[in-house]
Parts: sequence; C-alpha cells; structure tokens
Amino acid sequence: MYVILTSKPGQFRTEPVEGLRPLESFDYLFFGRCKARFVIAELEAECKVPVIDETPPEVVNHVPTKFLEKFETVALAREALRQLVREGDADVALVRT
Repeated sequence: MYVILTSKPGQFRTEPVEGLRPLESFDYLFFGRCKARFVIAELEAECKVPVIDETPPEVVNHVPTKFLEKFETVALAREALRQLVREGDADVALVRT
C-alpha cells in the first residue's frame, strides 16, 4: 500500500517515520510559488505520522495511517496527484523533486 504525505511550507509539515518508506516527492507550484509538497511513501506498517504545525506555538499531532487515503500502486498515487493539475487550469504545475 502507498500513501501521500502532504506539507504546506509555513503552515505545517509531515515527516516520515518507521513504517513509512518515502519513494518520490513533488512540489505543487501555483504561479511559480511552492504551495505544497507531496511525498509518496510505501506503507510498510501501520504507524502514526507526525504533523508539525510551523506557526508558533509549534504543535505536533500524530495522525494514525488508518486515516490516510491508501493506494494499491505508486502509479495510482501519482494519478491522484496529477488530478491537482489539469490542462487548462491556472498557472499550476506538479514538479518532481
């Protein structure tokens, strides 16, 4: 199974922990500015993903992976991300990092 971890610079970030193996990362650009970073990770074991608030006071929440959308393949996770960037949309791009 695969999951997508999301971070929004200046707002919050997620960090992979034991049980998650990061495979690919993408930046979501809106008019050239990075609005979000996505990491496709293999779910090797159920775990809790830290979601760290980047605005003071820093708060850390631990979200169980059972609440994350899961994908059978990496290709399906990529397709879910590609849906964010449709042809004809405003100046948006999904760039692999």
